Amino acid sequence: MTTTPRLGPIPDLQTGAAYLSRLSLANPTLAEQQLLEFLDSLLETPPDPGVLFALLEQARVPLCFVEEERARLYHNKALALTEEEEACFLQVVSAWERMENAYALCARLQHPEENDPAYVNLIATILHRCLYYTGMEILEHYRARREVPKGVWSDLNGYFDTAEQWGIIYTPVNDSLENNLQATHCAAAYVTVLLIDIAGPYSNSVRNLNLIRRWAGMWAPLVTLHPLNDDLEIPPYIIELSKDLPIHPADTVDEIGQDARRLDTGRLGLQLNHMLSQLHQKITPQQLGLGEETSGHVIQLLEKLSRPWSQTASPRRFRRFSAEGTARMALGFDAMHYYISGKEFIQPDSASIYSRNEFEELFTFRDRAIPGQALSFKPHLNFPLEDWGVINHSANGFRLTRSEAGLRLAHTQLMAICPPDGNQFLLGQAAWLMQENDGNLVVGMLLLPGMPQGVGVRTPHASAGHAERFQRAFLLPPIPAVKEEGSLVIPPEMYKASGALEVFMEGKSRLVRMKHIRQRGIDFDRVTYDPL
Repeated sequence: MTTTPRLGPIPDLQTGAAYLSRLSLANPTLAEQQLLEFLDSLLETPPDPGVLFALLEQARVPLCFVEEERARLYHNKALALTEEEEACFLQVVSAWERMENAYALCARLQHPEENDPAYVNLIATILHRCLYYTGMEILEHYRARREVPKGVWSDLNGYFDTAEQWGIIYTPVNDSLENNLQATHCAAAYVTVLLIDIAGPYSNSVRNLNLIRRWAGMWAPLVTLHPLNDDLEIPPYIIELSKDLPIHPADTVDEIGQDARRLDTGRLGLQLNHMLSQLHQKITPQQLGLGEETSGHVIQLLEKLSRPWSQTASPRRFRRFSAEGTARMALGFDAMHYYISGKEFIQPDSASIYSRNEFEELFTFRDRAIPGQALSFKPHLNFPLEDWGVINHSANGFRLTRSEAGLRLAHTQLMAICPPDGNQFLLGQAAWLMQENDGNLVVGMLLLPGMPQGVGVRTPHASAGHAERFQRAFLLPPIPAVKEEGSLVIPPEMYKASGALEVFMEGKSRLVRMKHIRQRGIDFDRVTYDPL
């Protein structure tokens, strides 16, 4: 087996350009390794500053393509990541960090020429790239549902502070990765990251995060930053450039210093209202440049963004209380059904179709079968329960944490929880999910309305001989006090608009007609129904 020799110093533009032209882009794993070696060579033995800057600019497009392809391995995956997924995540973050460090090195190697407009434009571009790649580090942590490490926000704030001291935060900068038609600037790159952060990244899917990033980049030039000149008009949210923090509520700060800045999002709020108005008039998202998405999905997401992006505090429906204690959690339909029902689900006689495992058990132990005796199976119940610490709770949810390794948990996944002060399991959804830097998982659980009952569901067939097995599901009774209809929580892909379901509970079957999907996750649909 031959090994690829380590890449040596890159002395000039021609050598570097030739290396980049030979990248194996059809193999993103190999291309990533080639690009990391390329950046390591530039960092260890930097060429002339002009050459270094030109090579970094040439590397931007292939690096973006390669890392986006590699990141697919761990996007939308359950936590904690597997070893392969974790290694890939660390490599992608490392690539963004190398680019940030390489541009920062490029800035340090420049010879100051303050009166030269070309030099000022160059520094503005370099600082824009530093902000861009630090922002990519932050975004990648959000897309992987990981806590942003200490120091990263400090770096981002520091780059913006430097650009502000130079007076170049609004100096036009070209960025072919984001927009070929109009220039951007350092303030827009900085605001883009701030807007992504206040959009609730750990409560959004990767699909939504990519849309949020696109829109934040489009509309960041509408937002301006200002020092706090009037102590009597302190905004609800501020940025402190000397702190390792993103934008945060002003009322959490004891003393606001000279490094504090506020965001003026007035024009952004008007833009959001305009876009929503256009969408309601049946203009498609594609026509508005909002992406290849359905109008319903875009409207829902824009309405969700309107409060944080206009810096309007979103009132809680229910007050949240700090709490202590240990909650027990079950994952997976089989385990949740068992703990909610208090017993194993047994197929009705009319649906006794043997599974592969049951058939193999019959075949293996057929000599023990007694002729004439009904065949029965004792289920091998081994459904794990996990202990999660309760951080706080409200009437419609819990904030939970787990410090030890356990079952993998995905965003929007269905779960059953027994609170510390109860003995009945409730159903909920992982609405907010993050892995902290120390490995702990933190989940925000949104409770489904009503006390769940374990049932079986299947699609009815005209011929009894072709009847399917019942699948485990849950019935949530109506709650008239809050005008909540009764609903069924069923496995995904069972829902069909106006389709019929056979529901088995308490020894009886009945038919219902499915109405509307009220809630959806990666492993369930919650649908309303009418009896037939």
